[in-house]
Amino acid sequence: MNKVYGSATEALDGIMRDGMLIAAGGFGLCGIPELLLNAIKDAGSKDLTFASNNAGVDDFGIGILLQTRQVKKMISSYVGENAEFMRQYLSGELELEFTPQGTLAERMRSAGCGIPGFYTKTGVGTVIAEGKEHKDFNGETYILEEGIFADLAIIKAWKADATGNLVFRKTARNFNPPAAMCGKICVVEVEEIVPTGSLDPDSIHLPGIYVNRIVQGEHEKRIEQRTVRTA
Repeated sequence: MNKVYGSATEALDGIMRDGMLIAAGGFGLCGIPELLLNAIKDAGSKDLTFASNNAGVDDFGIGILLQTRQVKKMISSYVGENAEFMRQYLSGELELEFTPQGTLAERMRSAGCGIPGFYTKTGVGTVIAEGKEHKDFNGETYILEEGIFADLAIIKAWKADATGNLVFRKTARNFNPPAAMCGKICVVEVEEIVPTGSLDPDSIHLPGIYVNRIVQGEHEKRIEQRTVRTA
């Protein structure tokens, strides 16, 4: 089965529909599947729910879909540095499910392993725990968190072979692997596609069994916070 597509638009062809739950990789401005997000914008799909650590900034990452009002709900752990995100949330236009970073990653990973839920101490006694099942283990209280089973996962990797084995570079190996695992369909954009068999098996971060479609393209590498020292 051929997994390599000519463009992000082609890679999403036949997949997008209104009301989807999409798991997106990325952390801050690092490892964001920008080509696929632009293709989703062009597709015009609406009422989308995104499970992602954050929404990028106003003109990059999921922020571009907030501007076009294509996102109905965010499942996120960080909402700063995006003025439109904050405006829509505070005005009641955007639903927001706050989830601690580690819990969010585990909710994705668990779904990828077929685990529907797990107990964690993170969030006990806070608004995070409201409405969730509580259970005591060895005298400690835990809350039940459910796995995120996404309709689609969109991620970004450094290298791939034609079968979908992936290598991530540095900080981009953050939410991308667990996001890939939890999607019924996983589409990945990469900087380079190498011949099958050329990747060292011990260096593969995510096996191709999780990947359905691949697209190669040029990427913008932004610096989230540029800090320089005065002379």
